[in-house]
Amino acid sequence: MAEDGGNLSSLPKVRGSENRSSLPRNFIPLNDLSGMAAEGGEGISGSSELPYPEYAPVVFFYMKQTTPPRSWCIKMVLSMLVILLNCVTLGMYHPCEDECELDRCKILQHFDDFIFAFFAIEMVIKMVALGIFGKKCYLGDTWNRLDFFIVLAGMLEYSLNLQNVSFSAVRTVRVLRPLRAINRVPSMRILVTLLLDTLPMLGNVLLLCFFVFFIFGIVGVQLWKGLLRNRCFIEENFSFPLSLNLGNYYQTENDDENPFICSMEGHNGMRECDSVPKLYEAGQQCTLNIDSYNSTDNTTCVNWNQYYTNCSAGDINPFKNAINFDNIFYAWIAIFQVITLEGWVDIMYFVMDAHSFYNFIYFILLIIVSALSTLLKTSPTVQSHNSQYLQILGRFVCL
Repeated sequence: MAEDGGNLSSLPKVRGSENRSSLPRNFIPLNDLSGMAAEGGEGISGSSELPYPEYAPVVFFYMKQTTPPRSWCIKMVLSMLVILLNCVTLGMYHPCEDECELDRCKILQHFDDFIFAFFAIEMVIKMVALGIFGKKCYLGDTWNRLDFFIVLAGMLEYSLNLQNVSFSAVRTVRVLRPLRAINRVPSMRILVTLLLDTLPMLGNVLLLCFFVFFIFGIVGVQLWKGLLRNRCFIEENFSFPLSLNLGNYYQTENDDENPFICSMEGHNGMRECDSVPKLYEAGQQCTLNIDSYNSTDNTTCVNWNQYYTNCSAGDINPFKNAINFDNIFYAWIAIFQVITLEGWVDIMYFVMDAHSFYNFIYFILLIIVSALSTLLKTSPTVQSHNSQYLQILGRFVCL
């Protein structure tokens, strides 16, 4: 009896197991698009049994992960070779060519057509593999939405070309194509996402940078307003002979980028009008004055530069009137160029020539403070996301 009872008691369990095994392992009702079975339900496998748990179980209401052609699209691996080719073609593109008549331009245009077709087909394949709308679907990912926008802009560009409509603003969207590489390299994607996540944390640091700009800008305006316009003019009661084509102030050979800025009376600048270099003609130094103008010959000449003795404010600042401290906005432009360490020495020399030798302290402090601000910008990222950095570094080491 014990044996019979044991056999009878085990029979329902066998039948239950047979009923459960008769269902497909990845059976999912059509109305359950999330792929998760109801809590406490029986006979429906969990998402852990799916071939690709990170993807949506069902797309288009009937295509499972194992249903062709979706299974083919999931397994398809696309190379980054086309993205690299697109970077090369964009670098070889000449935007000044209005009409594509050269063979080089036609070849690049064929490559561009192939790259656009490749990206469009890739988008369709990913939509079939992942689905279109949903949390785990194609448009549910931010980087996929960027890819979709690039392809859509390309379609608009081609449609406008067919209608002979010029819309260059749409054409500039193609420069975003290299950003697709971020979506292909997981480590790069993590780094970019990490940088974007830390932007809100830099609000106080950016406020500090604005405060530094504002303080240094005010100091620059108060000290050097209008001084970079100083030039050496001729005296008011003096005029050059009409036969000479000379300006009313001394100009160097490259007066826009390297002007002769003088120091007015009351300032302790390093340049005065007495230091204007002598004039050279035909390789010889001119030493005569205006009294000898009519008696000059092939071996002598008049040094007209000696009459530029009046240091006054002119109308033009260096670098096409872009570098000056006449107001707070132009001062910010000059400060920004200084902190980039590009051409800051020229600006410092201009100010030292017009005002004082000790003005170099301003520029040295500005560079030091800007460097400290840069360190403050990076410190919140390192402190708050140190674990993410270690994970990324660990992946690189493993590779």
